[in-house]
Amino acid sequence: MQPQEFILLLTVFAAGTWLLRPVVLAIAERLRGGRVTDGETQRQMEAVRDELLAELQQTRREMAELGERVDFAERLLAQNRAAQGLPPGERR
Repeated sequence: MQPQEFILLLTVFAAGTWLLRPVVLAIAERLRGGRVTDGETQRQMEAVRDELLAELQQTRREMAELGERVDFAERLLAQNRAAQGLPPGERR
């Protein structure tokens, strides 16, 4: 290898290393589990998380209420069948 080729190769390698260093550091930070987001993005993510948790809790309350309504309807149907002397329905 001639000295000019070696210097050119060394220059390209050094420039590539210098240009790619921030990308490699960002990837390493993300792999370590660090946060790369800024403060505003972090606040937005927390707000979305809080909204989703509130919506999930509301959905759970509604599901519990629907379960109670189904139980009530089943009891009414069972009482109605008993009062009319009908045989119990099939279980699924």
